Amino acid sequence: MPTAVVTGAGSGLGRVIARALLGAGYQVALAGRRPEALAETASGGAALVVPTDVADEQQVEALFAAVRREWGRLDLLVNNAGTFGPSGDVAELDVAAWRQTVDVNLTGAFLCARQAVRLMKDQRPQGGRIINNGSISAHAPRPGSAAYTATKHAITGLTKAVALDGRPYDIACGQIDIGNAATDMTAGIAEGARQADGSVRPEPTFDPAHVAEAVLYMAGLPLEANVQFMTITATKMPFLGRG
Repeated sequence: MPTAVVTGAGSGLGRVIARALLGAGYQVALAGRRPEALAETASGGAALVVPTDVADEQQVEALFAAVRREWGRLDLLVNNAGTFGPSGDVAELDVAAWRQTVDVNLTGAFLCARQAVRLMKDQRPQGGRIINNGSISAHAPRPGSAAYTATKHAITGLTKAVALDGRPYDIACGQIDIGNAATDMTAGIAEGARQADGSVRPEPTFDPAHVAEAVLYMAGLPLEANVQFMTITATKMPFLGRG
């Protein structure tokens, strides 16, 4: 049975992706801050529930130590945990809120990738795959989203660096950039989202099950092949030509 870690697995895209992996025969370690939500995601599958704050180095180390003890190897990390962070003009952003966003979205992804690479290098056969959840905001910002956008641009750099460093060890690293999947976190977009011209307009969304299907495709490739970057959006969302 292949093994996986999914962060942010207690809700939203993390829950959908984790359940899809469980349905595809993976053993999945579910990481997130809320134990009850993780247990609900597990729903009787071959899941290991490990409450984890990805911004906490010691908790991340404990997560991957648990995977090593339970299964002895790791085939897939889905770096999904994230927060929108503060909203507002750059001049108005609270520095503490900025740092918290960086801690979760960027440092958390780094800490998990760091531990995953260590485990994938040590195991036999060597290798594995890391899929980072970027965002449409890894390409173009929404108004008032400096903290979130900066972290998601940084995820692209992290993805490239991990992919390069992982080559000698058969560790593949790719990124999926998602625009307007319909989750609790993005519910407000369907009601009305601020546009570059200052107006607020509803935007189309799409079923997050399609994100899970895309992740399964990326994860199912042999390690000799890699989807470096994939962008999946609601077809009619205002992304191309944004602004």
